[in-house]
Amino acid sequence: MEGPSVANYVYRIGSGDRLKIQTFGESTLSGEFAVNAEGSIAFPLVGDVMAGGKTVTEFKEDLTNKLGSQYLRNPRISVEMVNFRPVYILGEVAKPGEFNYSERMSVFALVAKAGGFTYRANQSYAYIRREDETEEKAIKLTSATAVQPGDTVRIPDRVF
Repeated sequence: MEGPSVANYVYRIGSGDRLKIQTFGESTLSGEFAVNAEGSIAFPLVGDVMAGGKTVTEFKEDLTNKLGSQYLRNPRISVEMVNFRPVYILGEVAKPGEFNYSERMSVFALVAKAGGFTYRANQSYAYIRREDETEEKAIKLTSATAVQPGDTVRIPDRVF
């Protein structure tokens, strides 16, 4: 499995994520690690290991290869997401701000975390800017409209 996914979206690790890494039989090489601003984690023995832009599976394979090539014979590790990057919502919601992302989160779930729509909110569409994009896009709201970690969602006001 490539890691958490929604429809065709495959989750890629990024700055602000936290990973739990378990190296079997090596308690000093296990724990929770934060992905820094450069997209890497500081891992004992091997130093900085690039995680940003990789799936959980790709990162696991890379770390296994690094440990196996220099430090451990046949390393067995597991990697799982502990915390995802936050998502942001602004505009016509009761409490705009930053919220923790959870797997398979929809725009409606994010709006609910933000206290719901205001009476002026346009509930037909939202503007979403993905973390790796510079422009926001208008997206029709349905129960399946997904949010991805790092997204900024703006709920516009409706025209009266």
